[in-house]
Amino acid sequence: MESLLAVSSILVVYSFGEYISYKTKSIVSMMFVASTVFMVGFWLGLPKTILEDSQLLGFGSMMIAFLITHMGTLMSFEDLKKQWKTVLISIAAVVGIGVFLFFVGTPIIGREYAVSAAPPISGGVVAAIIMGEAANAKGLESIGLFVTLLVVVQGFFGYPIASFLLNKEANKLLEDFRSGKVKNNGVSNNDQDSGEKIKKRLIPELPKDLQSNFMLLTKLGLVALLGFKLSDFTNGIIHRYVMCLLVGVAGREIGFLEENIMTKANSFGIGLLGLMSVILGNLVNATPQMLLSIAFPLITSLILGVIGILIASAIVGKILGYSFEMSAAIGTSALFGFPGTFILSNEVAKANGKTDEERKYILDQILPRMLVSGFMTVTIASVVLAGFMSGLI
Repeated sequence: MESLLAVSSILVVYSFGEYISYKTKSIVSMMFVASTVFMVGFWLGLPKTILEDSQLLGFGSMMIAFLITHMGTLMSFEDLKKQWKTVLISIAAVVGIGVFLFFVGTPIIGREYAVSAAPPISGGVVAAIIMGEAANAKGLESIGLFVTLLVVVQGFFGYPIASFLLNKEANKLLEDFRSGKVKNNGVSNNDQDSGEKIKKRLIPELPKDLQSNFMLLTKLGLVALLGFKLSDFTNGIIHRYVMCLLVGVAGREIGFLEENIMTKANSFGIGLLGLMSVILGNLVNATPQMLLSIAFPLITSLILGVIGILIASAIVGKILGYSFEMSAAIGTSALFGFPGTFILSNEVAKANGKTDEERKYILDQILPRMLVSGFMTVTIASVVLAGFMSGLI
């Protein structure tokens, strides 16, 4: 397929997904719609090379580091310290998945399926690779296929559940906001804005005339590269993308990186396009026959995983003073991670807020928590769980 035709077709699907999300007030997310359209489309004859022909796969893989470093510029160290409760809830959710699947799932779907399912459900690609290698080393090829398909379909569970929970949370937030119980932290707060403006940075801001697209992206690329090198220095103990997030935060704190830098460089949209194409590339090999062959353990493990998430995150969230909806949404971020955490948060804010102030208030409350939880579950906790569970197959 011609590259331009492929890219245009992909954009039509994403736009259709956004329209459905808008009409359903983000109950049905754009990513869920796009995943469904592509999976069914591949079954019905849509060229499976469409993502490769679009040239977006290689571009999207490269943009992951840029985008995650960019996400770091949306947070400060103060923001991260404030999210310690989110970190605890995220860890509880991953533990809940592992414990519930092992003890409840083993009698239902068997030990091999139960053990191998927990890490991919709590994380995704990296965790699935670890479990797949462990299964293949023992000649369990069906388990290798099973964990791969878990990565493909887990978002179908995670997106609508998290979207529903976040919409419920947004409605609660708006009730307090509109009644005057809380004050907005947004752009209308002149004192906070002025405080941010006068905060001194180690590196002074570039003159406006030098803040060109190329200059901003150059700085972002250098910081992302630093994140990779620092991760290598730790022998991978700190994952590359976790390090990119951290150096992104640090880069903003010292003044080297501008806040929301990819948006200022007019490149965030095209970067997200590439990244989403990489994620949807997992759907190419998911045939109906493959799904039917392991449908029961696949669906059962996902249901049990979600139950484990809801129970564990709700208990810890209750102790820490979070609502059930927010705690459960934090936990379910394990099922999709970034960029889903970012996209869903923005969809919910856009769908529920009637003014820019209301949308910003919703986003300020849910986005930092969802971002931190997504990175915590998918990038860190799931990999640790996979290292442990791989020895139990």
